[in-house]
Amino acid sequence: MQKSQNTGNLYIVATPIGNLKDITLRALEILKTVDLIAAEDTRQSKKLLDHYGIETKTISLHNYNENEQSEILLEKLKTGKNIALISDAGTPLISDPGYRLVEISQNANIKVIPIPGACAFVSALSAGGLPTDSFIFVGFLPAKSKQRELKLKELSEETRTMIFYESPHRALDSLESMLKIFGEEREVVYARELTKIFETIKKTTLKELSEFVKNDPNQQKGEIVILVSGIKKSTDQDFIDNEAKRVLEILLQELSASKAVELGGIILKNTIPKKELYQLALSLKNHP
Repeated sequence: MQKSQNTGNLYIVATPIGNLKDITLRALEILKTVDLIAAEDTRQSKKLLDHYGIETKTISLHNYNENEQSEILLEKLKTGKNIALISDAGTPLISDPGYRLVEISQNANIKVIPIPGACAFVSALSAGGLPTDSFIFVGFLPAKSKQRELKLKELSEETRTMIFYESPHRALDSLESMLKIFGEEREVVYARELTKIFETIKKTTLKELSEFVKNDPNQQKGEIVILVSGIKKSTDQDFIDNEAKRVLEILLQELSASKAVELGGIILKNTIPKKELYQLALSLKNHP
């Protein structure tokens, strides 16, 4: 184990998201040899630690005590103690607590060492069959429908694959909001209970997925990752750009730029993001 001269190291340790075998040899070594393990839920982590015979002392670090506990843990690091940070499952800080501890440790020149491993959204992305060359991790959507739909509207013209986490009791509500904002035919992947006995990875359209989840209560249980494809650009982009220019030139003769963009988007079937269409309209208006 590496160690700085006067201070301890903070290890960010990924743990299994379901199958207990999905842990690295390095992670096991670190968990056995550090002075302390900071865990999101010590009772949940005990299952993993007991399975591998790890007796290292644990301390809780969760959303409700993160600020206070981070300061306490920093003082221990400063005295030379080595600490491992783990979440209930997967890689810490990915929609889990730990950011405050990492931030203040970095600011105090404590060595922060990642111990990579399982991560739910990476697993879903690798097996889902949607584009992986460019993606955006959104995490959990707002619980209330109005705020949730506002967030989805912000993403309505996103061209990258979008990644969401969702709790089981809100999964259907989120899918219905996505259906409303993104449309029935948008491609989506539903990844549930990854690496566990009832693992589900289903690629389909939003309309079909909403019906699938609605008709099967079992699909509304467990840990859920939802991947949504971004707006697909036509392979013949030159044709679309030329067609957009032609349509806007006609509309701008009678309409303002904003109205021309609104109507042009409908005519072009939203093949070009509205922001790009608006920039083109301004360009044509200023340089006819």
